[in-house]
Amino acid sequence: MTAIPAQASSGTGGNLFAPGAAKAHAQAQAHAAARPAAASPQDDGDGDESQEISVGAAQAAAERTAPGVVAPGAYGAAWTALQNLPRTGGNWDNVTNLPYNSDDPRYRDLDSNSSGGSGLVTGRMAALAADDDGHVYAGAAGGGVWRSSTGGGKWTPISDRLPAQSTGALTLDGRGRLWLGTGESTTNADAYLGSGVYVLADPARGSFSPRDRVGGTELQSTSIHELRFSGSTVWAATSEGLWSHSTTRLSGPWTLQFAPNPAYLPGGSLANDPSSAYKNIVSDIAFDPKNPSRVVVAAGWRSGDAYNGFYTKTGGSWQRLTSLGDLPADADDVGAVTFAPAADGSRYYAIDQSPAGLAAGGDTALDGIFVSKSGSPFGPWTRIADADSLAASGSALDAPGLQSWYNQFLQVDPSNPQHVYAGLEEVFETTDGGTSWTTPGPYWNFGFPCWSIDPTKQTGDCSQTTHSDQHAVAVGRYHGRTVLYVGNDGGVYKRPINGAADASGHATDWTSLNDGTIDSLQYYSVAVGKDLTYGGVSVTGGLQDNGQSLLRGNDTVMGSDFGGDGGMTLTDPANGCNIAQEYVYLEVNVTQNCAVNNGLGAPTTYNVPPPDNATSNARFIAPITTDLKNPNTWVAGGENVWVQAQGYTIRDSSAWTSAYDLGAGHVATAVAASGGKVYAAWCGPCNSQGFARGIAVGNADGTGWQQITLPTTGAVPNRYLSDLAIDPNNANHVYLTVSGFSRDWNEGPGAGVGHVYESHDGGRTWGDISANFPDIPADSLVLTPNGGLAVGTDLGALYRAPGRNTWKAIAQLPAVAVDQIALGPDGKLYAATHGRGIYTVPLKSLH
Repeated sequence: MTAIPAQASSGTGGNLFAPGAAKAHAQAQAHAAARPAAASPQDDGDGDESQEISVGAAQAAAERTAPGVVAPGAYGAAWTALQNLPRTGGNWDNVTNLPYNSDDPRYRDLDSNSSGGSGLVTGRMAALAADDDGHVYAGAAGGGVWRSSTGGGKWTPISDRLPAQSTGALTLDGRGRLWLGTGESTTNADAYLGSGVYVLADPARGSFSPRDRVGGTELQSTSIHELRFSGSTVWAATSEGLWSHSTTRLSGPWTLQFAPNPAYLPGGSLANDPSSAYKNIVSDIAFDPKNPSRVVVAAGWRSGDAYNGFYTKTGGSWQRLTSLGDLPADADDVGAVTFAPAADGSRYYAIDQSPAGLAAGGDTALDGIFVSKSGSPFGPWTRIADADSLAASGSALDAPGLQSWYNQFLQVDPSNPQHVYAGLEEVFETTDGGTSWTTPGPYWNFGFPCWSIDPTKQTGDCSQTTHSDQHAVAVGRYHGRTVLYVGNDGGVYKRPINGAADASGHATDWTSLNDGTIDSLQYYSVAVGKDLTYGGVSVTGGLQDNGQSLLRGNDTVMGSDFGGDGGMTLTDPANGCNIAQEYVYLEVNVTQNCAVNNGLGAPTTYNVPPPDNATSNARFIAPITTDLKNPNTWVAGGENVWVQAQGYTIRDSSAWTSAYDLGAGHVATAVAASGGKVYAAWCGPCNSQGFARGIAVGNADGTGWQQITLPTTGAVPNRYLSDLAIDPNNANHVYLTVSGFSRDWNEGPGAGVGHVYESHDGGRTWGDISANFPDIPADSLVLTPNGGLAVGTDLGALYRAPGRNTWKAIAQLPAVAVDQIALGPDGKLYAATHGRGIYTVPLKSLH
C-alpha cells in the first residue's frame, strides 16, 4: 500500500510540466458578474490542476520512500505486525457516513464550488464492474471495494479484511467471479500500491478475505492497471510488467510475460535505482479477436522513456510495433493507454496520452482517441478525436486531455459497436464511431448559459453533471434497462446507456450514487469546534479534490464550503465556524461564519496566504498550526516559518511575518508551537536524490533560532519528519514522528529504524520510543489530555497509554492511512483517513 513514486523519471530524470490552476478559485471568476468580489481569481477558468496533481504525487511518494527505494513486502509485514498488536477498548464511529453535497446552497461563498453541478460526492473511484442483475461493484482509490445490489446506492464494503484498500482494477469473468487488482494505477498524489490480485467467487453475497489472493506475493507492492481475460488465462497489466495466471487453478505463482527493462524489477541488478518504479509500466493489453494468441501490449511511463511503445510477441520474443496507422509508434507519443474492444469483435478503440505533449507544457497531453475498424488491435488505426474536436463537442474546457495521464476510461456499448463513451477530465460520447462527439458529462456547469448562482436551484437551469476527472466505467443492467456507470474524483454516477441530452449535448439524466452509504472520502486533515448555533460540534476537514467538508451539529447532509483540494485545517475549538482552510502550497482561506453565504451577498471568506504561497515554496499539503497557549498565534511552514497573531480575524496576507528562513531548497514538513516556542521540521531535497532533513527551533518573534544537529545515523533516522507535538506543560518536551520504513525495507542510505521519538531538552537529544510500534510510515500524532500518545499511520492508528512504553492498535480500522489524528472539544479522538472518511472514538475508552 506504499505511495506510488510519482516524480518524473526518464533517462534525463525530467519533471512534469503543465500549466497549473487554482481550482478552488474558479468559481470566483464565474461569479464575477453576479456578485461582489473580495479577491481576484487565480484561475483561468479551465479548471485544470494537472501540475498540482503531479507535484503532489512526487511529494507524497518521497515522504514514504526517500532516501531510498522501498522493497516489496514492506506493507505486508507491517500489516501482519499491526494485526498482532493488542487493541484498545472502544470502537471507531464513522461520522462522515452521510450524504456530502458539493452543491449545498448554504455554502456559496467566494471559494466554494457549490452550484457547479456535481451534487452528492464521495472519494475517488478507480474501478467499476456491473452485472445484469443490478449488482454494481465500486473500487475506491483508497477505500476498498463496495457492493450495491440495487443498481447503485445502498452500498456495503466487501474488502475491509484485506491488507490493502487501494483499488486498481475490477472485472467480472465469464463465471460471474469478481476479480480485484489492488494498487491504484493513476500515479497521482495519493495513490497507493497494493497487495496483489484477489478473486471472489460469490460477489453478490460474499466479501473478500486474504485467502482469496491469486498466486503468491509476486504482485505485492505493485499497481494493477488492468485485468484482462483470454480463454482460461487472466492477464495483469501492472507497474512491474505484464503477468499472467490461470483462471481455473488459482494457486501457484504468477508468470512474468513481459518486462521492458527487467533489470529494474525487484531482485534485478538495477532494482535500487531511483528510477526503477517507472521502467516497467504496462498500462493495458489487447487481444486479436480472430486469434487471441496475438496480443498488443501498451507500455510506458507518462512522462516519457525510451521503452514507451506498443509491443507484440513474435517468434518467442517481444518486439516493438512500428506501423499501426495513426496510432503512434514513437516513444515520445505513447504514454498512458486504454484499449476497449467492441463486443462483436468488429472494432477496437484506444486512448493514448502523449509524453511529448505533457512535457511541452501546452494545453493538452492527449494524443487522441483511435479506432481500428478491422477489429484487430494491430490496426490499421485511425484517429477519431483530439483535444480540438473534443473541445468543440460541448466541453467546459478549452483543451481537454491535459490530465489524460491521470484521467482515462473507454467503454463500447455492448449492443452498438459505434456507440462509445470516453473519459478524460469529462465524459464524452459518440454514437457514430467517432465522426461526431458530445460531452454528456462536462467538467462543471460554470460558464454555460444555463448556469446561475440562484440559491433556490442546484446549478441554475443546468442539469446535474458528474464530478470531474474520470477514471472508471462499466455497463450493467437493472430492472431490464442497460445502465452506464462512471467513476471519478467525486465517486460514482449513472445514466441510461442511451440517455437524454439537451441541445448542447449535456446529459439531463445523470444520477449521483453517492448516497452517504459509501464513504470513500480522502481526507488530509480534520478539525473540530463547538457548534454554537446547533449544539454539539462542527467537524470539518480538507479533502482530495472535494474541497472542505463541514458537518454541523444538526446536519443530516454535509456541505462543502471550500472547493478544489482541501489541505490542512484550523478550527477554533470554542467556535466551530471560525475556520482556516488550506488549498495547496499554503494558500490559506479564513472565515468566521462557516462560509455561510447564498452567493448573492458580499463574501465572508478571505484569502490570506503567507508569502511563500506566491512562489510555491511550500509542500503541496503544507503544515499550519496554532500556538497551544495562544490560539490567535498561527504558525505556517514553507521555506520560511511564518507567524501571524490575528487569529481568525486576519484579513490580509501582510499580517504574516517570517520568524525564520529554513534555507534555500528547504521546506517545512511539520510545525508546532507552545508559549511562543516553535519547532519546524523540514526536508530539502525531499526526494531520494540528495535527501536531507532537519529541525529548526526558535521563537515566534523571530529570536533565538537555531538548526538542531541531527546525525544521519543513530537517533532520528534520515527519513521524512512527519509531525511534531509539544507537551503543553513543558515546551522543551516534544515528540516527533518519522515516515518511511526501517532499514529492513528501505534500501537507501541511512534509513534508520524507529518511527516515534521524544526529546526532553528542546530537541537537542532524542530517544526512540517506538518499542513494539510496527515498521510502518507514521503520519501524525497528538498528546491526549492524560499524557497518552495517539499516532496515525499508513495502516491505522496506535496508542501509548500514559506511563506505558508499548503500543496498542486503536480499536479496528480498515487498512487506510490516517493522515491526521486530532482531539475534539467533546472528549473524543478524531482520525482523518485518506479513503474512508473521518472516524472518532471516545478518549475514555482508550485503555
